Amino acid sequence: MKPVTIHIHELSTGYTGKKGPKVVTSHLCATIHSGELTCLLGANGVGKSTLLRTLSAFQPPLGGTIDILGKPLSGYTDAEMAKVIGVVLTEKCDIRNMNVEELVGMGRSPYTGFWGKLSRQDEEIVRHSIEQVKIEELSKRMIQTLSDGERQKAMIAKALAQETPIVFLDEPTAFLDFPSKVEIMQLLHRLSRETGKTIFMSTHDLELALQIADKIWLMDKSNGITIGTPEDLSLNGNLSNFFARKGICFDMESGLFRIDNEYKYQLRLSGCGHKYAMIRKALQRNGILADRHIESSFSIETHIKTNNFILHLPEEDSLTLRSIEVLLEEIEKRKPSLQTYTSSRGGKKTLKNLSGLS
Repeated sequence: MKPVTIHIHELSTGYTGKKGPKVVTSHLCATIHSGELTCLLGANGVGKSTLLRTLSAFQPPLGGTIDILGKPLSGYTDAEMAKVIGVVLTEKCDIRNMNVEELVGMGRSPYTGFWGKLSRQDEEIVRHSIEQVKIEELSKRMIQTLSDGERQKAMIAKALAQETPIVFLDEPTAFLDFPSKVEIMQLLHRLSRETGKTIFMSTHDLELALQIADKIWLMDKSNGITIGTPEDLSLNGNLSNFFARKGICFDMESGLFRIDNEYKYQLRLSGCGHKYAMIRKALQRNGILADRHIESSFSIETHIKTNNFILHLPEEDSLTLRSIEVLLEEIEKRKPSLQTYTSSRGGKKTLKNLSGLS
């Protein structure tokens, strides 16, 4: 078991006002470990940013305790906290007249003072932080000339230069295109492994979090926080229950969420790997439920050694097809002869069979 860096017990977060405290979350109990990337998931307004600000000591808790490295959060001075927790916020940094190297150098301010001169050792730490994020070619570029993804990498390098054992990030991929989102998530996962840091981030990028994070925190107002690996949360049903809503369902075969299409037909699809997944996706989009568990004489087989697909038809010769587009066309020709049978269970209609399928 990796060492615990953060422990929260019966934590309540929120705000104090003239009319009394406004509680956002309450009675949260959890731990965060070193050397792991942990992603906090939840709907808008559930209190993810409030929790992050509370853990970062930007606002006080309304109740409960927070221990950082075995010491109460309230026991740290601001100067000590700057050497324990680094924070990367959601907002775009609007910094001008400063290059990347100078920005990353600001991460050394807990050790030098805001206007302090960097020592040779500080400069070496800045250089190493830039290398860790792999943005050496950007070091002399002005901040205002960077893309959103490049700017976010620079902010992460700044947090690394701060040399804190813990890094919090609030929606670090919010403004990025998809390739940049993937790159930042992979970067954070790699850094957690290479540096042994605790990296804790909130995100709306559900699919990426499920593929890259070591631990997932599912946060909602009814159940507080549910914690586990993406795989354990998949197997025990927590993911499917947490995000259950009309039009979205959790696919146990892929371990990811998908659009819940309405199916009029079903057939057997045999095979594995990428081709199997792509055919299944295309069929689902066209109202056909297909997987290897359905028993039928009307079936599709993915050919292992070629890119061909074999369509097995009842009372017809099998067809060998070269693309999913042609496969869909052949199936479409036969739809008029297909009949569906449904049964009602608990008021919900369930597809039972397809004419021509046994």
